[in-house]
Amino acid sequence: MRQQHNWGVLLGAAFLMATSAVGPGFLTQTTVFTESLGASFGFVILTSILIDLGVQLNIWRVIAVSERRAQDIANAVLPGLGAVISVLIVLGGLAFNIGNVAGAGLGLQVLTGMSAEVGAAISAALAIGIFLVKEAGNAMDRFAQLMGLLMILVIIYVAVTSAPPVAQAALHTVAPSKIDLMAIVTLVGGTVGGYITFAGGHRLLDAGVKGQAALPQVTSSAVSGITVASVIRVLLFLASLGVVSKGLALGAANPPASVFRLAAGNLGYKLFGVVMFAAAITSVIGSAYTSVSFLKSFHPSIGRHENRVIIGFILLSTVVFVLIGKPVKLLVLAGAVNGFILPITLATILVAAYRRNVVGEYRHPWWLTLCGVLVVLVMSWMSAAVFVEQVRGL
Repeated sequence: MRQQHNWGVLLGAAFLMATSAVGPGFLTQTTVFTESLGASFGFVILTSILIDLGVQLNIWRVIAVSERRAQDIANAVLPGLGAVISVLIVLGGLAFNIGNVAGAGLGLQVLTGMSAEVGAAISAALAIGIFLVKEAGNAMDRFAQLMGLLMILVIIYVAVTSAPPVAQAALHTVAPSKIDLMAIVTLVGGTVGGYITFAGGHRLLDAGVKGQAALPQVTSSAVSGITVASVIRVLLFLASLGVVSKGLALGAANPPASVFRLAAGNLGYKLFGVVMFAAAITSVIGSAYTSVSFLKSFHPSIGRHENRVIIGFILLSTVVFVLIGKPVKLLVLAGAVNGFILPITLATILVAAYRRNVVGEYRHPWWLTLCGVLVVLVMSWMSAAVFVEQVRGL
């Protein structure tokens, strides 16, 4: 029974991370960049997957071995750093969660015709219901797995229907005709930026999967999560490429909806509603759960009433969307901040991996450290280059 429980937790953590990464922004980014880069977007996906592996394997292992959450690890490296990182991640998580709630409402609007605001309220009620049950962690795990599998099946259908040039995509994945740094930074920030980096690691910690003995399980879960997110992104890329390669233009107002409609007609449009809802509702849950996990270190009462705080986080996100709307500038700012948070948090984890007061006698693999350092340097350089480019464009 214990092995079965662990397998469920490991798979749940993998899908929590993967579905947290697959939100409304994920769908839009993939379709928009496919339209602008064509088959060469495959190279961006490949680069982001390699960076994702370097990030997640380092972070999940150190969290497991230290048996501490990321903010507590950061405080052990430099007092006060954990609080700074927590504030940045929670604010970014809240900003993105407003967009996630809006996306869930849009998905239900496509499926039923109800207003996006009503759909958002219903979606929030569903997410809150998961944290009202006694075994909220298990319910969250199962829901993330169900929604993740549903998205994969639907996108497979749309990808096959769009008949993409697979050989061309494979060629340009390893030999791109053009490279876009902005696309890479945005993709990496959206899949392992901000709270998403720690969703699975914190879930395993809360479920008691920790210590050196658990490292094989932790590694397996991290790789599984990245694989799920990568499969969804590749399938969505192929679906978009199939549409774009035929010379069909995507609608500027809602590019991913255009892909589904152009590939599979009105049925495709309804399927877009399914994918948008599934992507958004799981991101609502992942964002709220992980953001609140960063607040636990501020006061013991937050940990004692964790589910209530998570519910409050979801309610706040929903109220802001319904009353004010989706704050576009805030979402853009949060996305930019994620590009800088990643190298800071990963560098902190790499330093902690060699601190005995954090990991004890554990010896971190040198090749993982090397991969992590490369990611820190590359992401710092690319984020700075993109930031300068954006400032010049103002």
